[in-house]
Amino acid sequence: MTRLTAVQVAQSGTYVALGDSYSSGEGVWELNQPPVNDGADRCHRSEGSYVPLVARTYRFGGGTAFYACSGATTRQLLSGQHGQPPQITRVTSAASLVTLSIGGNDAGFSKVLTGCIVKLPWSSACVEQDAAVARRIEELRTDLLKVLREVRVRAPAARIIVLGYPRPFPKEPVETIDNLSAADQRWLNTVARRLNDTVGSVVKDFDRAIAAFGAPGSAEYVDAYEAFDGHEVGRPQPYLNGLAVDMDELQVNARSYHPTGAGYRRFAELITHQIAAGPGRPMNNVLLTDPNAPRPGAAPPR
Repeated sequence: MTRLTAVQVAQSGTYVALGDSYSSGEGVWELNQPPVNDGADRCHRSEGSYVPLVARTYRFGGGTAFYACSGATTRQLLSGQHGQPPQITRVTSAASLVTLSIGGNDAGFSKVLTGCIVKLPWSSACVEQDAAVARRIEELRTDLLKVLREVRVRAPAARIIVLGYPRPFPKEPVETIDNLSAADQRWLNTVARRLNDTVGSVVKDFDRAIAAFGAPGSAEYVDAYEAFDGHEVGRPQPYLNGLAVDMDELQVNARSYHPTGAGYRRFAELITHQIAAGPGRPMNNVLLTDPNAPRPGAAPPR
């Protein structure tokens, strides 16, 4: 019986990538490009996401299954979107690594951001959303736990890596961006921090339970809040798209406030680093071998 390392566990089977637009590649998806894998065009899966980059960094024994879908909530991850099979059904016992970003749509972050942008310049309507946002983030705990449990049921030996969200604006904003005052930006940063802390606490508690029972697999959280430090919206080289408007259709493009190509490359760095680092504890995955089996290259018994 040989205990496997964290990297060996991750590479032993299939890499399954689930989640919302921050995983699907919304920020770099183009209308004329075909979606990655089967599914509706509205999922906006892009080769520019971090998923293909991770798949090229590590060799996974069972290949890669990329099924993240833009707009996904925790409930839709379990029930399906756009008439397609639920993302969770892509997870099987062959999965050795599952990555996902989830929770932003549960918190209604896109609608909250839109409400902040379209308000009157002197209005406090942005910050007035605080109580409703806080309630939705707290309700996320139960739904995220359902997702983690379902992944474990389907792939009990897999490593689950949950990626958090980056801080969208500078730590100390000083100028208005996209009709967002410095106070608005600080509040939106606070919302991102609150969302990350909630997701992180659920994932960490879940992993403590796995470790307490000596079970295989893990649940790991990657805090991306500071990942885009110095490259927030409004900076000279942002890792997030700012407000993008389709003038032909007079509507906000979905790539707004989603990672750029550089942002997804930064996400790939975070995930590949976590794959190598592991959960910060020994893995309980083991490889069983027959001590009586001939060694590779040995002469056959007579």
